[in-house]
Amino acid sequence: MATLRTEPVLVRVPATCANLGPGFDTFGLALQMYDSLVAMVSVDSGILIEVEGEGVQEVPRDASHLVVRAMALGFAAMQTLPAGFVLRCTNVIPHSRGLGSSAAAIIGGLVLARAMVVEGDELLPDALLLQVALGLESHPDNLAAALHGGFTNAWLEGDGARSVRHELHSKITPIIAVPEFQVPTSEARSALEPMVSLQDASFNIARSALLVHALTTDPTLLFAATGDRIHQDSRRSIYPASMELLDALRAAGLPAVISGAGPSVLVFGAAGELDKVQTLAGAMWNVSEQKVGTQGAHVAPVLTP
Repeated sequence: MATLRTEPVLVRVPATCANLGPGFDTFGLALQMYDSLVAMVSVDSGILIEVEGEGVQEVPRDASHLVVRAMALGFAAMQTLPAGFVLRCTNVIPHSRGLGSSAAAIIGGLVLARAMVVEGDELLPDALLLQVALGLESHPDNLAAALHGGFTNAWLEGDGARSVRHELHSKITPIIAVPEFQVPTSEARSALEPMVSLQDASFNIARSALLVHALTTDPTLLFAATGDRIHQDSRRSIYPASMELLDALRAAGLPAVISGAGPSVLVFGAAGELDKVQTLAGAMWNVSEQKVGTQGAHVAPVLTP
């Protein structure tokens, strides 16, 4: 059985935007918006969970907590299990807004479990960690971005997933519009059509290929590259306000997409476009510029008073 560390461990894990328009269940982008997870092995049995920030009134405080479920899978993969531990979650990522809060909990929990085990990096390397994560979330787009940071594309292969990371062009500034209302991912996915036409599939394949080039090499192509015919319009009845904002932004020539399963909206902006997005969005949206989260889930120093 592996040896557990006795000191507290801190892991920071980023918010992520998935799909990015045409890359349904494939593309992900990490943002510099990090949840913080601190855990320490306890001599007492059981789990003590403290939560601050987003979801404080909603998330469970027992073994059903998503971070704890992920930690359990991680410990099992490393063939070890602490008698108990204390977990403190400081949540910044909005829940049920299409910003990858579930993926952050899963990847954060797995990285946290790995960091609590001596030689955990060897027992649970990134490639295996991503496979384990699929046990809690079946599509790897947000998971890969939360794990690796930056702009990623991921795909399923055999019984697992693989991913690659790209460097985002320096002139692109993500702008996020986050509404007050929530939309559960399960509800958004249930609105999708079970079949797509050959023409729509071809459209998205072409735009997905172009999007990699636009995001890494030539941002002038972003408007064309962010077109989608597979998932966004299918969900119009689920979040009409998001689609109205998306339509307005694109009518103004801005490369806007629904972030993940929604309802947040992502704009691949340039310098000086924040005010334009805020004006089109209006007061019901929290609009902000975001930096790319170049670091995925990572262990950070624990600051002691």
